[in-house]
Amino acid sequence: MTKKLSRRLREAVEKVEERAYEPTEALQLLKETATAKFDETAEAHIRLGIDPKYTDQQLRTTVTFPKGTGQKVRVAVIARGEKVTEASNAGADIAGSEELIGEIQKGMMDFDKLIATPDMMPQVAKLGRMLGPRGLMPSPKAGTVTTDLAGAIAEFKAGKIEFRADRTGIVHVMFGKASFSPEDLLANLKALQETIDRNRPSGAKGRYWRSIYVSASMGPSIEVDISDLRDLTMGEAA
Repeated sequence: MTKKLSRRLREAVEKVEERAYEPTEALQLLKETATAKFDETAEAHIRLGIDPKYTDQQLRTTVTFPKGTGQKVRVAVIARGEKVTEASNAGADIAGSEELIGEIQKGMMDFDKLIATPDMMPQVAKLGRMLGPRGLMPSPKAGTVTTDLAGAIAEFKAGKIEFRADRTGIVHVMFGKASFSPEDLLANLKALQETIDRNRPSGAKGRYWRSIYVSASMGPSIEVDISDLRDLTMGEAA
């Protein structure tokens, strides 16, 4: 049975043509179709020419959005001794050692990002079953296992996020809010595109980019012309 679209969504869908839009035009349309009663998230859905079941075709990395994400990021830090104080002074929302690990084991998950110092990782490893499915397990590749706590906390609060391609080779990333200007959304989308190109898996063969769509979280999908996006320079996207 086909689900009936709401009038709001039906009207939004009617604004979108079946074609690839120039990036700025697509982002302006994203804003026009974000008609929910809250500030919707801007999302990108990118199909890549990779098969993540092979280790040399997996994509997992981080991107720092120059215009931020529009979201408040709660950062927790697991460290020891003076590093706990350092984390608190650097703006961590939660900081602790073994006692924090114990609280997380009991179900405390009042954070969006978990950072740990390398010396605490043997103890943090026991949280893998709880943190892994939520994408919260610290890892060096994600920049969440580090001794530079102040730098990591500042980056994640400013708009650094981790993402990966799912098992079908599609990347789903939020890159701002519908209330952002088209210029700020474009700067973030350009940063995402450059990060994906820079981290192309060694095993990726043939055409790497297959398609890219953007949408507001409650709006219709809008195809972006990937060639136009990749041809933009940062000066044009700023």
